[in-house]
Amino acid sequence: MSGRLYVISGPSGVGKSTVVQQLRNEIKDLAYSISYTSREPRENEMDGVHYHFVKRETFEKMIEEKAFVEWAEVYDALYGTSLDVLQDQMSQGLDVVLDIDSQGAVNVKKHFEESRLIYILPPSLDILGERLRGRGTDAEEVLRTRFEKALREIKRCVDYDYLVFNEEIDRAVKEIKCIILSDRVRRSRRLSMVEKIFNIPLSPK
Repeated sequence: MSGRLYVISGPSGVGKSTVVQQLRNEIKDLAYSISYTSREPRENEMDGVHYHFVKRETFEKMIEEKAFVEWAEVYDALYGTSLDVLQDQMSQGLDVVLDIDSQGAVNVKKHFEESRLIYILPPSLDILGERLRGRGTDAEEVLRTRFEKALREIKRCVDYDYLVFNEEIDRAVKEIKCIILSDRVRRSRRLSMVEKIFNIPLSPK
């Protein structure tokens, strides 16, 4: 049984990274695809753990070589997801979770039609603004830019299969966990296992 992709998106500050980390801790055989980026690492970020940090020239060369299933420029930095890494993880039967923006999510869906797109929303814009300021990592001008972009981003939720409000982190994680685990027991993913275990040919109706 090959794995499936679960794409998680949402406006900056909505808590995607925290949600993804908890999902990885709680769900067995859930892999994570580490994105490539041309930006410099922030404090406490590690290469190969949070991102693969590469020079812009290297990233652009990878684009020419069609190494990415999706890539985008965000705030003057390039971000992309390796096609080879995804295919390798899925061929091992691993489900893979991606933390990418809405533009990248649509491109992933074009390459992998069976992927599931999950959009995380803040409970309100006021709370989103508080979360962005609470980071303490960006100047006020950058915060305004991120907030304006968040408004545009939220409109893209119509392209997603599932919408999850992150009012309480544990509840948001539980909802996404239910999506992934229920998807694993769908007939389309279990039929080959039934054939193998019971040694009988089956054809889906």
